[in-house]
Amino acid sequence: MDVPRAQAALRQIAKGFEELAAALGGPDEPGEPERTARVIAEWGRRGLTKQEASALFRKHGFAPQTTGGWARGDWIAIGEDGLRYLTGRSHDWLEERS
Repeated sequence: MDVPRAQAALRQIAKGFEELAAALGGPDEPGEPERTARVIAEWGRRGLTKQEASALFRKHGFAPQTTGGWARGDWIAIGEDGLRYLTGRSHDWLEERS
């Protein structure tokens, strides 16, 4: 089995489900950029455990596994204390939206 290819396919399926959920949510449903901004704003500069980060993503309509994708994309870094922190990239993105 080609694991990287299977992972890529699963990510595409997940993205499709995200788009379907947004379409079913109606016009008042916030889009991904708005939900992303809400996650970053609520997270702030504090460190979160893996469980806390997953719960925050769920609260804003993301899959709990989103934490891993953000880490691979340099939006989250794991500190020496084992907590997850938003990187400068995340905070810069939020500031640019304002």
